[in-house]
Amino acid sequence: MKKLNLYEHPGHWQSSEKPTLLFVVNVDWFFLSHRLPIALEALRHGYQVHIATSLTDRLAQLQSYGLVVHPLALNRSSAGLANMLHTMWQLLRVFRTVRPDVVHLVTIKAVLLGGFAARLAGVPAIVAAISGLGFVFMASGTVAGFRRWLVGGLYRLALSHHNLKVIFQNPDDRSSLAKLMNLPNNRVETIRGSGVDLNLYCRTPLPEGVPVVLLAARMLTDKGVREFVQAARLLKRQGVSARFCLVGAIDPENPASLTDAELEQWTSEKVVEVWGHQSDMPEVLRTSYLVVLPSYREGLPKVLLEAAACARAVVTTDVPGCRDAIDPGVTGVLVPARNAIALADALRELINNPARCQAMGDAGRRLAEVSFDIRQVVAAHLRMYQELINKS
Repeated sequence: MKKLNLYEHPGHWQSSEKPTLLFVVNVDWFFLSHRLPIALEALRHGYQVHIATSLTDRLAQLQSYGLVVHPLALNRSSAGLANMLHTMWQLLRVFRTVRPDVVHLVTIKAVLLGGFAARLAGVPAIVAAISGLGFVFMASGTVAGFRRWLVGGLYRLALSHHNLKVIFQNPDDRSSLAKLMNLPNNRVETIRGSGVDLNLYCRTPLPEGVPVVLLAARMLTDKGVREFVQAARLLKRQGVSARFCLVGAIDPENPASLTDAELEQWTSEKVVEVWGHQSDMPEVLRTSYLVVLPSYREGLPKVLLEAAACARAVVTTDVPGCRDAIDPGVTGVLVPARNAIALADALRELINNPARCQAMGDAGRRLAEVSFDIRQVVAAHLRMYQELINKS
């Protein structure tokens, strides 16, 4: 493999025995929940695996897997120029120190800043994972159109590397951004999500008792949490017997985050149960009767793949990412985004029809086995790394 000589320009590379893979991710917990299996398989294939990320409390866990960690002072909520330049400088230093054969950039800020830094450092190969296009691509109007044009320009500059693969999770994102970036087809891959461990997330029968209707996500406005609460309020007024439960934490660094005060208000009204962050999601899903995600837009939501693997029917929105995670009418139901009444109607129908709910769950498990197996996702990434290394 090729390695950088410290006494030469970053564009000059020398051989070494083991290939080096470096992940760049906004925050440590996202890497652990969405990319860890790929890193572990790369280790098993003889890679040296590094990760550059902002840290919460997961440093020891990352290191326990044999990963080399490079902390970043990356403020996810800041879009200021000074913050971005500082982050890019940190990444440039990491790239020149680690001298990776492949850099895998994950999440929008990591892709943009890491793409620029990787080009400056002379990194020989880049994988950029676009897991969702964010609020810029949700908004409408002249200003939103200008922002999309600007973001497209930044992507074109950041990802103009000659040895590159860009991964999209759904066809809408691929079509939108590949067109903006003028990406040729041979530089684009579609991989449906982060995959699911089908042994860990296994088929279980619907639980007995009052149905648990579950929304599991970060507590953000654009996850449709407020619409879920409004739907729960409507159904309770109609006398529908169900427990409506929110699983997930607020995210203060995200401008769309809900507040503790809102969650406390809903709890005091007894509209929903607030379970907070839960580490054992297989067990949480086993307790559920129905899984809901009324999001405004996604890449490919992992919780819907996990719900399918656990044989749970899904109600989600007819938007990019969400609609790609189900077989509409077979494994789940699609409703319009931002529409609490339509959401309530769909929930009521499935709550009152356990046979249909179970049939959809069984179909979801079959879909997960065919399309969402983590082993397929990991293998696709390892093939991609090797292909890019061979071209270096």
